[in-house]
Amino acid sequence: MKLALVVVLSLLALPAVAQTRSYQQIGDTTYGPNGQTWQRIGDTTYGPQGQTYQQIGDTTYGPNGQTYQQIGDTTYGPNGQTWQQIGDTTYGPNGRTCQQIGDQTYCN
Repeated sequence: MKLALVVVLSLLALPAVAQTRSYQQIGDTTYGPNGQTWQRIGDTTYGPQGQTYQQIGDTTYGPNGQTYQQIGDTTYGPNGQTWQQIGDTTYGPNGRTCQQIGDQTYCN
């Protein structure tokens, strides 16, 4: 099961850390470090600080007017940020990566 695009984008938008963080998806809920959870209900994902992301077609609308558009394996976000999916790895801005292994996702 692929981790929802919006969750991966949220993870890659976090500041880089020296250690790897682990996230687990069970059904429509993703569990992260420090008790963080993301829940997808229909086309909307609810984040740990009350953020909401709504997916309509290939575009995801996030908090504060942010938009993310997926074209093929590349997602274009605010401020010229891009994310590219190659196999089970998503490459984000500033050298950030997330790799999915089964229902676990590991991000640097």
